[in-house]
Amino acid sequence: MDEMLVANRELTLAGVIVVAPGVFGRADDREVYEKITDEQRAALGTLHLRKIDLADRVLVVNPGGYIGESTSREIAYARAAGKPVSFTDVV
Repeated sequence: MDEMLVANRELTLAGVIVVAPGVFGRADDREVYEKITDEQRAALGTLHLRKIDLADRVLVVNPGGYIGESTSREIAYARAAGKPVSFTDVV
């Protein structure tokens, strides 16, 4: 099962309200990734920042320590907003 779904399930069952990003695949998932337009990609990026605004804290689900470019921007945004940031894997 996808690590993001596992984290979402575990947190939800623990009584945490989870505000998760929409997940549409990484750049290496060509079939899904190619269907998203540049305009949609930009809108999703903005939407993720608004979700961070709503959050009390941010949990980065990063299997194997991987953090992509957009996630790096979101981490910086969260930290600048004073949101605590934690990770599922060591970075």
